[in-house]
Formats: sequence, C-alpha cells, structure tokens
Amino acid sequence: MIVPRLIERKRDGERLEPREIRDLVLAYAEGQVPDYQMAALLMAIYFRGLDRDEMNALMDAMLESGKRLDLGRLPMPRIDKHSTGGVGDKTSLILAPLIASLGIAVPMMSGRGLGHTGGTLDKLESIPGFRTALSLADAERQIARIGCAMLSQTDEIVPADRRIYALRDATATVEVIPLIAASIMSKKIAESLTGLVLDIKRGSGSFLPKLDDELELAKAMIDLGERHGCPVVALVTAMDRPLGHACGNALEVAEAIDVLKGGGPPDLVEVTMALGAAMLILAAAATSTEAAHALMHDAISSGKALLKLEEIVKAQGGDVAVVRDPTRLPQAAHQSSFNAKRDGVVRSVDPRAIGYGVIALGGGRRNMEEKVDPSVGFVITAKPGQHVTKGQVLATIHARSRADLDVGRSTLERAIEVGDSAVPPLPLISHHVTVRGVERIA
Repeated sequence: MIVPRLIERKRDGERLEPREIRDLVLAYAEGQVPDYQMAALLMAIYFRGLDRDEMNALMDAMLESGKRLDLGRLPMPRIDKHSTGGVGDKTSLILAPLIASLGIAVPMMSGRGLGHTGGTLDKLESIPGFRTALSLADAERQIARIGCAMLSQTDEIVPADRRIYALRDATATVEVIPLIAASIMSKKIAESLTGLVLDIKRGSGSFLPKLDDELELAKAMIDLGERHGCPVVALVTAMDRPLGHACGNALEVAEAIDVLKGGGPPDLVEVTMALGAAMLILAAAATSTEAAHALMHDAISSGKALLKLEEIVKAQGGDVAVVRDPTRLPQAAHQSSFNAKRDGVVRSVDPRAIGYGVIALGGGRRNMEEKVDPSVGFVITAKPGQHVTKGQVLATIHARSRADLDVGRSTLERAIEVGDSAVPPLPLISHHVTVRGVERIA
C-alpha cells in the first residue's frame, strides 16, 4: 500500500477499492500511517467525496479496528439516539436516563465537541468525578445492571474512528456526508443496538445547512444501519437558533437536570419528547407517539427518570449530589447580563456564532490538545420572533475573567439581531425519515 498514491487518486476524483480503504484505516489505527497523510486524505475526501461502497468500506474498517459491546444476551431492547451536532443541544443528557428508566437498555457512546458544536462527553465531564472512559467490560456490566452507560470511545471501541474524528475536528474536514455517516454509524453499530434514532440538525448552525444534504445524510445512515441489521429512524430538527437556553458544558447539564425535574425551555422539551417517542416506538415499548409521551411524562413526574440519572452518575464516579443541587457544578467566576439596545423583535440568534463564542470563552477546543473550561458559556433567553424592549435581558455571559466578559459580549452583539420585524424560524421538527422514505411533518 502506497499511501501518497491513494491520496493522489482520491484528490483526482478516482474511486478507492474497499480493500485499499480497509488496509489504510487499519494501518492508521495501528500507528503505521502518520496524521499528516490521513489529514491529506481527509481533505481529498472533503472535496471529492466517497460513493456508497467506499463509505460502507470505511465504516466496516472502523468497526474492524476494535471490539464491540456484547449486549446480545440482554432481554430488553437496546436503543440509542445520536445528534449530528448542534449548539445548546443537550437532549442526550435527558434521553439516556429517561428512556433507561422505562426498561430500555441505552448504550450511549458519544463524542467531544466538534467544530462549533458541543460534545456530550465534555458536558458529562463537567460533573465532578464523572468518568466517560469506561472499558467494554465495565460498560457491559453497567448496562446489564442499571440499563445505561454513557461512554467515550476507548482503544477497544472503533479506535480508528476515534483518531479520525479528532483529526477531522483539527483539520476543518468535518462537513462531508460520507465521513459524518461512517463515523456516527461505526460507533452505533459497535453498541450492538436493536434500533437507533437520529437527530439530523437543519439550518445555519448545522454542519450541512442545505436540507437536501441533511436528508441525504439521514438516508446514508439509514442504509448503513439496514446493512447491519439495525433499524434507524431520523428526525430533522431546527438548528437555526440554539436549542434551549444554556450553551456551555456545565450550564447545559444544569438545564438537562431541570427538564428531568419537569421544567426546562419549551423548545428543548418538545424536541426531546419527539426523539424519545421515536426511541420507545422502535423499542416496541409504545405503539403511538401519544402513548410514548404518556410514558415519558410519568417517568419524569414520578421521579423515576431523575433517579436513573443519579444511578448513572454514581456508577460512573460522579458527584451524585449534583443531580439534586446543580449549583455544585463548576461555576464561572464572572457573570454579566446582555441587554437589548432597542425595542423590537428578535430576528435571529445565530447558533454558529454562539458555538464559536463558547470556544472563545474556553468552553471548547481550538486544537486537539486544548483543555475545556466546563463553567463558561451563555444562557440565552432571547428567541427568534420574541418582542423585546430596550434594556431587557437577552442573555447572561458566564466567563472566567473580566476580559472574557467582553469576548462574550462581542459574540452576542454579532449573534443576536433585534429589528423591526420577525424572520420566521424553521419548524422545530420538520421531517421524519425511515427506510420507507421521507415524510414532511406539518
């Protein structure tokens, strides 16, 4: 295998054979191919793409590079949910304990922040002591015991994807359908799932802002799941504004806990319930959306979902008291409100600008080695279409220094536009995609 020749061929738009892709990916996972060569290939793929056979070969090679969770002996369905990445998207933090509290196994393997979006692992690790680096054996035992584990990729689990995922983030090669699809589905197939629900983000804050591309991504992942005997359902949800109010790791954990206590912003609750209903229907635990909603509302109102979160946090070494008292989460040293400068209507809240603003405050990574400050971010109560008055608080900045408060204020000035008239936002949930096709949701 001559790696420069493979890079050259893909650069020139040629097709790579499945065996070539397999050998390259496995060699990279074993450290026999340097980062700079894989980075060059990723950039070639970014511009030239992969066909379905190449994409399948890439996912299969990622799977072959490591082991899988052995959950086939469990008597209950095994369902996961995955988002393609958003700003303020903390639905995984809510759904894992909520669905597990209803007798469904939820093996949830997540990632770190990618590009301008936050990562579930970084959010979980803002809980003092919480360990996401579980071994396969530990994860299997925990899922068998309490029905859920929220873990990172280790050297055991699709290690090739773990390395490529980090390299994509550092080399601006994130937004390409075959790489997104193969990366997500390699992790999900490795979980031994009986079903998967995808949250495909749509709008200016998504990795693929064009609806046609988002639907193509959903279809690609559904196809990969079908090839491996894992039914996949996708919902297309809005990311033309942040989801919920909190944007930043510890802030989002606190907001997720609020939902599990029966509160939380209405948009976050609506998207979470829709995804949870799809999970329960895939698991055959409910036969309709209405029945699924009733199950979830009961789990929240009875306290079962919150107790399940406590079980997960305790099992993974975290401070369980955080669940009852979120003020125990890391707190930023400095806070400041951001106020409307005029009367008017909120025209937009740019999620991409907010995401990069969180990174600028220290809440995300600009390179693979950078550490994350879990306490920083924004709590943005302004929503598109909302009427506001001069001086009204639109957001709160959480920063580690007074200088960073200025960084946060500059971000919000760019991100939040107040004008004379509203710009209609995207519907929160617009499409339902299955192996049978695409259904537009009224």
